[in-house]
Amino acid sequence: MRLDKFLKVSRLIKRRTVANEACDAGRVTVNGKPAKASLNVKVGDVIEIMFGTRTVKVEVLDLQDTTKKEEAKELFRYL
Repeated sequence: MRLDKFLKVSRLIKRRTVANEACDAGRVTVNGKPAKASLNVKVGDVIEIMFGTRTVKVEVLDLQDTTKKEEAKELFRYL
């Protein structure tokens, strides 16, 4: 699954276009490397997102094309 789509489906970032912009600006890393929006995410990958002064670090637990709001937090876990 593409990184920008995972960020949207997991609700870490609300919109796919915003996820794209964050990747283009270099604010998203996967396994310690700067990532493009088109990068394929796998289970076990560690994603780090810089939101201004705050940094969110999560591990991918599951991949789904669509999900309900309540189930979205089951796709990842905070580190």
